[in-house]
Amino acid sequence: MKINEKIRQLREQYQLSQENMAEKLGMSVTGYAKIERGEVRSTLPRLEQISEVFEMDICELLAFGENEKVYFNNSVIESTNSNNFLFAVGNDNLEKAIQQLQLMVTHKDELLLQKDKIIHGLERELELLRKLQN
Repeated sequence: MKINEKIRQLREQYQLSQENMAEKLGMSVTGYAKIERGEVRSTLPRLEQISEVFEMDICELLAFGENEKVYFNNSVIESTNSNNFLFAVGNDNLEKAIQQLQLMVTHKDELLLQKDKIIHGLERELELLRKLQN
């Protein structure tokens, strides 16, 4: 679900009009209506302001209406003094599949290590056999 749809649904759930929301956000009704229609991109400060109207944090706003888990990571890059946000939606099945794949990779690494040990042992054995022939 797109963020503009989430905002509209929450507004309706809280029984607020577009006029009420615009007033609470300190903007025109037309400007607010454009947010709900998805005609303008909402900035992070605006999304934080909207989430405050609904008495929730921005993560809850972004997760609203999603059936899966939501991961939200905010990291600050000091050189640019700007925020980078990573927002991802996942579900338990994907997490289990990822864990299984990670186990398979670990097992593969162990098998490769065993293979290298066997090769090294065979090379030593071959070297000893060559010494015995000479």
